[in-house]
Amino acid sequence: MFRNLVTSLLEHERIETTAAKAKEIRGITEKMITLGKEGSLHARRRALDFIRKKDIVSKLFGDVAGRFRRQTGGYIRIIPTRRRPGDAAELVAVELIERGSAIAPDVPESVAEDKAS
Repeated sequence: MFRNLVTSLLEHERIETTAAKAKEIRGITEKMITLGKEGSLHARRRALDFIRKKDIVSKLFGDVAGRFRRQTGGYIRIIPTRRRPGDAAELVAVELIERGSAIAPDVPESVAEDKAS
C-alpha cells in the first residue's frame, strides 16, 4: 500500500489520503527523493526496488531531484482538507513543495522589517 501511495505522489505530485497514511509515507518519500539527488546507479536500483515503475523513477531522478537539489529536507507538505463522510477519518492533501515557495512562510511586513535590521 505504501509503495502505491509513494508512487502516486511522485507521479501526480499531489494526492489525498488519510492523515495516518500521510505521516507514514512522508519519511519514505523523502528517502526516495534523497536517493534521486544522489543520482548513482546504486541509488537508482534501490529506488527501483521500492517504486517498481521505471518512468516514475526516471521522473524522480530527473525532474524531482533537480527541483530539490539545494534543499536538504522537507520535500513534501501535508495540508488538512476535510473529514471523510463515511467514517469521519481526517483526510489530508500530500504534495511536493514547489520550487519557489519551499522556505518562505507568510510573515507580516512589520515583523520582516524588524528581523532585517
